[in-house]
Amino acid sequence: MSDMDPITLAVLKGRLEQIADEMDATLFRSAFNPIIAEAHDASHGLYHAETGETLVQGKSGLPIFVGAMAYATKAVIDKAKADGNLADGDVYIFNDPYDGGTHLSDFKLIRPYFREGELFCWIASVGHWHDVGGNVPGNYNPVATESFQEGMLIPPVKLYSGGTLNPDIVTILSANSRLPRSVYGDMNGQVNALQLGIRRLDALLDEYTGPVVQQAMTTLRDRGAVLMRARIAGLPDGSWSATDYLDNDGITDAQMQIALKITVKGEDLTLDFTGTSPQCMGPVNISRSTAEAACYVALKHVFPDVPANGGVLEPVQIDLPENSLLCAKAPRPVGGYTETILRLIDVVFQCFAQAVPDIAPAPAYGTINALSISGHNPGGQRWVMFSFFGGGHGGHSDGDGLNHGNAPISTATIPPLEILEAAYPVKFTQWALRPDSGGAGEFRGGLGAIYEIELLADEAQAFLFGERGRTPPPGVNGGGAALRNRFTFPDGEGGRAEPPMTSKMTGIRLSKGQRVRLETPGGGGWGNPANRAPALTEQDRRLGYVGQGAAQTENKA
Repeated sequence: MSDMDPITLAVLKGRLEQIADEMDATLFRSAFNPIIAEAHDASHGLYHAETGETLVQGKSGLPIFVGAMAYATKAVIDKAKADGNLADGDVYIFNDPYDGGTHLSDFKLIRPYFREGELFCWIASVGHWHDVGGNVPGNYNPVATESFQEGMLIPPVKLYSGGTLNPDIVTILSANSRLPRSVYGDMNGQVNALQLGIRRLDALLDEYTGPVVQQAMTTLRDRGAVLMRARIAGLPDGSWSATDYLDNDGITDAQMQIALKITVKGEDLTLDFTGTSPQCMGPVNISRSTAEAACYVALKHVFPDVPANGGVLEPVQIDLPENSLLCAKAPRPVGGYTETILRLIDVVFQCFAQAVPDIAPAPAYGTINALSISGHNPGGQRWVMFSFFGGGHGGHSDGDGLNHGNAPISTATIPPLEILEAAYPVKFTQWALRPDSGGAGEFRGGLGAIYEIELLADEAQAFLFGERGRTPPPGVNGGGAALRNRFTFPDGEGGRAEPPMTSKMTGIRLSKGQRVRLETPGGGGWGNPANRAPALTEQDRRLGYVGQGAAQTENKA
């Protein structure tokens, strides 16, 4: 462990984090698509020169990218070594979900940072692009059976060589999107964020010198490992297991399971996913890098004070069965990775709740409900409204779960309806809390939401990729389950229909004035409902959170 004085270390920690934060802010303000600009589905960080390990990540970006971007940076390191032509000013671009990626919508731009002719570290940016081709506008294709149906796949290639743009790459990217202007704008926003990171690192190293900053990054990484070991050592030794389920894979209407056994032994923690379903035909598979990144996010919820760097995973062993749902190989489709990592986080919470009841919340609503509505404007130009939607978070030992929050895989926000209505020919006729949707408990699960969207254009198609339509978010420590997900759409005969696959469907045809409706799950309850304070129960009724007729017995149907 370094003997750097604590004041200098604290100052450099703040300065390094500020660089990543400022890169986040730069992209959020310049991106063309609302998934980045409003929902903040992006991230920036600094990565180790040789291993690609996360050194620093911005606080506004998505935590799920911490582990995944370390793999992505390592993929670029390997590419640069194989080619032997790394130069200052190079920028690599790619979205390969099996080589440090998540799904095809997430484009990575990675740049080396040189100091006095030597590679000092890597700077990276990742953002969710609005449309990258594939069979479904917005790319959440719930019936994909291979990644080629989900969008274009770009391996690590140089967008810039020695500071010179390769325009052919831009042409290829633009030609493969329904929204080429959005692609161009988001790409340049990421390039500018990286350039700002270069300038800020130059200023920092001019002030403190390279060796001092390098020592600080090493020390912070080592302290992350020490802190994580201490948190694990504070748990009782033993093993605990949990299993949770996905509705289906969009192709075969059969549930799939994610099984986990955690084992604590002294300062070491093992997460063993043996028993998880094999990789499947549909797009709910995830790659190894994504699974490990999701484990990090779950542990960050359980131990919120550990830092966002690679040292945190040093005392953690993650066992992922080969060719399982959590360790899929190309070209298995991975577009709906968000649904699977949410279930992975759920089983982590359930295991830790058994080990130490106060340490983990109950599972949250467990689906982003990726909804696309797409059509053409009167001039023939394509429009694509893609968004994700919120639900309730799980109750916890300190209180009730959050109402209408975003998924616990990220610090992203739900795009405001005003932004969506201004950008697309739609109107939200309802955006409200869903009464009775949180699981009962000593501390109640947060409420889900009701969204009803009316089409203002003459015609469009809708696509949904959701989950939790069959197995509700469970409670922990005696808490009750939340209500399940529900989606309805016009049946063409004046009535309403639900997807045959419960939570996934493509090609829903809409005419002007027709509406789609989402009723999202709440969070699971924490603790025995009989122990709930009467004042809290009365407050729930007064606020309309419970007792409104959306019977909790729905989950028994």
